[in-house]
Amino acid sequence: MGIVAGLDSSPDFTRIVVCDTDTGAVLRQGYAPHPVESTEGGGRPSDVDPQAWLLSLGEAAGGGLLEGVQAIGVSAQQNGLVPLDAQGNTVRPALVGGDKRAQVAAADLIDALGGREAWAQAVGCVPQAAQPVTKLRWLSRTEPDAAQRTALLLQAHDWLVWQLLGRPMRRTTDRGGASGTGYWSAATGAYRPDLVDLALGHQATLPEVLGPSEAAGTTPEGLLISAGTGETMAAAFGLGIGLGDAVVSLGASGSVMAVHTEALADPSGMITSLADATGLHLPVVTTLNAVRTLRGATELLGLSDLESLSELAMKSTPGSHGLVLLPYLEGERTPNLPHTAGTLSGLRRESMRPEHLARAAFEGMLCGLADALDVLRGRGVDVRRVFLLGAAAELPAVQAAAPALFGAQVVVPQPADYAALGAARQAAWALGVSQGTLDPRLPPVWQGAVAQVLEPGEELAVGQAVRQQYVSVREQTHPGAFRA
Repeated sequence: MGIVAGLDSSPDFTRIVVCDTDTGAVLRQGYAPHPVESTEGGGRPSDVDPQAWLLSLGEAAGGGLLEGVQAIGVSAQQNGLVPLDAQGNTVRPALVGGDKRAQVAAADLIDALGGREAWAQAVGCVPQAAQPVTKLRWLSRTEPDAAQRTALLLQAHDWLVWQLLGRPMRRTTDRGGASGTGYWSAATGAYRPDLVDLALGHQATLPEVLGPSEAAGTTPEGLLISAGTGETMAAAFGLGIGLGDAVVSLGASGSVMAVHTEALADPSGMITSLADATGLHLPVVTTLNAVRTLRGATELLGLSDLESLSELAMKSTPGSHGLVLLPYLEGERTPNLPHTAGTLSGLRRESMRPEHLARAAFEGMLCGLADALDVLRGRGVDVRRVFLLGAAAELPAVQAAAPALFGAQVVVPQPADYAALGAARQAAWALGVSQGTLDPRLPPVWQGAVAQVLEPGEELAVGQAVRQQYVSVREQTHPGAFRA
């Protein structure tokens, strides 16, 4: 039996799991928050000293947690950018993944290359505020001195891997992390250095892109470090999803990603074409309004929490007595309606009851995500099974409606550190390849996620009727939105 570890450095904490290489069984776990103070308004800071990630890692690994470990995989927040000078020192604090300061820079970059379609064809995605390429544009416009000194570009997991290896001359990343930068194409497997120049104002050194089962290197103590990857790719690998599977994540906003055999260029910009941690692809479609829709309805109805909203919604019936909520509370990305607002349709005397509004909020959120699933299906992506993630996935009103509205089997995995598990599975793969016991094309087979499985069953026809009711209102309110 071998032992490997996976660490996930999220924006707020580090989690480590130590696993058996053959089965993936978790043997030990570690956790530590990141020693980062919040901003004055209480929010998450946009600039972070990456040394904080190392301090958190060291604390999480304390007490002999890594004793006997032969290999480590690293997952970290996506889109976190660490700009380094020619000597490998940070020129400024890292720009974290959720940084939204670069919205104007994103629009500038889109225009500079000739529009959304030009970006989709070049690198499989249209610049968004969080992406590294957009952060570079913001840096060149806002902090030109720091931009001028920037000579090497790493993401959060790249930087952590490099530190664990003792800062060697070789700097690496993986396909998954590279595919989200905005200057590497999952379709061609190559960088676009001209886009770095366009954003930063000059060339910079970019890390070598490793294959899924390759190792980044070995520490002086003989500990193998695998390629690492972003949190999304690591979580997908930890869940064990494959072709035919999609993942719907319920946060304040929502995202839908699926495993596919090829990169998808989408001129509309609704699909972001990412690479996964196995050699396949992860097309992603994002909605701006998921759980924020439920929270808004909870406040409007004077309820205390989402559980109360779910309980109330279950007193209504499918279709919410004719009420339809288009949940575009913050504008919307899918479809692309950045300046619109939400719509409540179908108000009649008999439908004006709290339970119908509560159910309309759940159905509106899920129908919006079903729209995102249809964007992928419309491009030939096979979706037979949907993994539903997030705390809201446990709500009875979500579980009652999701299978029929999505038109697929719904799997609700038990909460676990899937990103850390995916990093550990990657480490086991790289270790097995280095020892000659695993095929570099086939990852180790680990135990699947413990999950609740929900079937559409007899409710499928009812769900499709509810969906059609929603689509009719959407088309009346925003005609041709998905053709724009």
